[in-house]
Amino acid sequence: MAKTYLEIVKYMVEAKFDIDGVVDKPDIIGAVFGQTEGLLGNELDLRELQKNGKIGRIEIDVQQSSNKTFGKLHLPASLDRIETCILAAAVESVDRVGPYEAKFNVEKVEDTRSEKRRKILSRAKDLLKQLLDTGMPDSKEISELVSSDVRASEITEYGPEKLPSGPDIATSDEIIVVEGRADVLNLLRNDITNAIAVGGAASNIPKTLIDLINQKDTTLFLDGDRGGDMIARSILNVAEADYIAKAPDGKEVEDLTRKEIIKSMRTRVPSDQYKGLGTSGNSAQRFQRRPDRQEHQSFGRPVQQQRQEPRVQEPPRPPERAPAADEPQQPRSVEEVSYEPASKLGKDAAPAASPVLEAQVLSQISGSLDELSGTLRSRLYDSAGNVIKEMPIRELLSEIDYSSGVYAVVLDGVITQRLVELALQKNIKAIYGIKANPLTRKFHDIVLYTKEQGKIL
Repeated sequence: MAKTYLEIVKYMVEAKFDIDGVVDKPDIIGAVFGQTEGLLGNELDLRELQKNGKIGRIEIDVQQSSNKTFGKLHLPASLDRIETCILAAAVESVDRVGPYEAKFNVEKVEDTRSEKRRKILSRAKDLLKQLLDTGMPDSKEISELVSSDVRASEITEYGPEKLPSGPDIATSDEIIVVEGRADVLNLLRNDITNAIAVGGAASNIPKTLIDLINQKDTTLFLDGDRGGDMIARSILNVAEADYIAKAPDGKEVEDLTRKEIIKSMRTRVPSDQYKGLGTSGNSAQRFQRRPDRQEHQSFGRPVQQQRQEPRVQEPPRPPERAPAADEPQQPRSVEEVSYEPASKLGKDAAPAASPVLEAQVLSQISGSLDELSGTLRSRLYDSAGNVIKEMPIRELLSEIDYSSGVYAVVLDGVITQRLVELALQKNIKAIYGIKANPLTRKFHDIVLYTKEQGKIL
């Protein structure tokens, strides 16, 4: 394919054509340019887009057989996806080439960057694999790896059931009960050595663990899912655990970072206040704090039950009465007026200006036509002549639709019927452009001015 003269080709439009006659490539290209001219306005005119480097050279693969011409058309573009698809639809509207009938059908609009992205990702994976295979970890990484392996090797087995546990499970006054061996390993990696796992099925809690829970201050540290609630209920049905802590929703204890572990333990709650138990059974009566136990602060502030003060009921307010038609209404406060909804205040209304100020502002704004000349850009102004925003012409309509307080519009382009009607809806007072398309009616509530014609009535 020949050079497209574009710095970046984002999309490639591929169309198939059939022509009832023998024609050459220049005839086909001329028909495409000629029959789409003025169809979509100046902003999407093929000649202007090619002149400004927005589309590349149209390539034609042509074949001829039995007094017919057929083949494919390739149109490279650096526009956005919406504008590219509009151009593709415009190409399909071409119905004649010279004196012969023709049919164009767009087969696809291809994102040319997708193949490049696939190659980049594939190459990046290869490079990363080489780096991991040959790279040498720094001293800090080596220290952490050694320390983590040493702590993980300290995992022990407790009781006849050989429950996975930390080395301090027998000597510590407070223990942490988790679900599995991987949870104990993760806590060991984070310097917590008094954890023990339930092991096996949660429906059959080992007797060794039941005795341990009843003898020591115990925190059940469970996964943040429904399974964690079920294990909590199974343990609390047979033993008297003191606190319950849960991992964040959707996470497991074995995957938590040090910060998440500490945060979960600090937000633990007494077992009789745990919402995951539901209302079944006599849990509130069974799990009262035993007087011989003391609060430990290994993981932050102890959780204390707060005494609930009796509520004081306020007397019901009398229903509000709508004022009569002849009854004077009380003026609202400044705060009430300041927070009036924007829809009631008319958020799109441009601030009013005096006739003298209006003439000065419009004169000042009209001078910006020379500043924008040749840039294909546009500006929005407020009633004081200040620039609200500057943007490319292709974004002007959507920007006006979403903006408020716009007083005037200046664009290095054509004033169209659609632009004028949208400006009237948004209460805009003036539009300045290079030239204007023929308008179907006169507009008396807006100033229209062009470089070529001056003021338009």
